[in-house]
Amino acid sequence: MTSTGQGGAMARRGRRRGAAVSRENILDAARRLFAEHGFEGTSLRQVARAAGVDPAMIHHFFKGKDELFALSVELPADPEEVLRGVADTDPGQRAELLVRTVLHLWESPAQASLVAFLRGTLGSRAKTALLREMVGRTIISRIMAGVPGQPAEVALRGDLVASQMVGLMMVRYVVRLEPLASAGQDEVVRLAAPNVQRYLTGDLFEQGRR
Repeated sequence: MTSTGQGGAMARRGRRRGAAVSRENILDAARRLFAEHGFEGTSLRQVARAAGVDPAMIHHFFKGKDELFALSVELPADPEEVLRGVADTDPGQRAELLVRTVLHLWESPAQASLVAFLRGTLGSRAKTALLREMVGRTIISRIMAGVPGQPAEVALRGDLVASQMVGLMMVRYVVRLEPLASAGQDEVVRLAAPNVQRYLTGDLFEQGRR
């Protein structure tokens, strides 16, 4: 009886290890395919084929392609949760909330993971491709929700906002240039938000017309 019980335990442990391997194989395959083909160009069937598993196995471990993509990017924080409420704010008054929200995230216990993620991403072409896809689909789309204008103009505005915010995070938290690195949150918001707001809804070509 004891032998049978031990064998059963070993079998269960083996199944758990097998399940973990299958899940990691799926994530590894998804990372490669999303990096090469983007979100829209990658299907769950392609991921299953590359991982060597049945497509049903993906649905066993993941809710769907959106969750698989989010886990493939390995973000230290959930953009949907962090940016909750930003899209509901008047676009003409959105910059201050956006800057303050991002500063709050980066000055939370998640800061070490965020810095490590950003540094690791910049050193990997595959991770950079995944991050670019994630920023476009999940982050910029929420930040730019409801901003008026033609699609091309809104897309340009979104890229400019991203450049401002990524640059701010790099200088303040990764490179840590002074005096910006030690400035208080209120001061950073006061200095950065007007430029972010101009990118969101202001006249992008005002200086060029003077």
